[in-house]
Amino acid sequence: MPDFKDHFSRQSVDYKRFRPSYPPELYSYLSDICGGRVLAWDCATGTGQAAQGLSPFFDHIVATDASEKQISQAQGADNISFRIATAEKTELETSSVDLIVVAQALHWFDHDAFYQEVKRVLKPGGILAVWTYDLLEINEKIDPIIHKLNDDIVGEYWPSERQLVRDKYQTIDFPFQEKAAPSFSMASSWTRDDLIGYLGTWSSVVRYRADKGRDPLQEIMPALSAAWGQHSDKKTIQWPLSFRIGCC
Repeated sequence: MPDFKDHFSRQSVDYKRFRPSYPPELYSYLSDICGGRVLAWDCATGTGQAAQGLSPFFDHIVATDASEKQISQAQGADNISFRIATAEKTELETSSVDLIVVAQALHWFDHDAFYQEVKRVLKPGGILAVWTYDLLEINEKIDPIIHKLNDDIVGEYWPSERQLVRDKYQTIDFPFQEKAAPSFSMASSWTRDDLIGYLGTWSSVVRYRADKGRDPLQEIMPALSAAWGQHSDKKTIQWPLSFRIGCC
């Protein structure tokens, strides 16, 4: 298996627990624009979130990830097959896939090699859909605290590929016939501790802890707690999604 940049295996259990869910309407939309609903490929599936969302709409889903630890945490419906594989090389048959999705992962790939694999496995009329999200949005009191963590505390610990997320994938070469997508966003209702759990899955936070031997989240806890109120109170968290969708 080719080398890959593994930023998530160490926090695979928390990743499964705290990562937000994509809206069901997204999967319905993607299935509607495909030429068929026989096979979908969820590339860089992580713990299987997108694969599970696609499962009601396709006969079968192949969900791959290069991280063995992520795959070990993955669960899903009976029509999902979880496999360890990189984005750039799979065992999928040529011209076999109706839909390929990449959720919050394209920035880690060798794009040219991945696109070659996409063009090999997609059926005529098949669709590639990639999406990303950057910082969450809560309210005018809490958002600046999250920005401080992101920019000032762990900013230097983000991998360079994170800039592609900040650019909403608009600076990535995308050699496909592109389609406009409706607006979608994720939303969750979380307590303060849920938010802290999610922030702990950031690759920059994990790298900071490993380098400095302390938790960067402690630096924002006093301000976050004061802005939040009762730690058990639930607040609406939103993540706007940015898309690139195309066909060969």
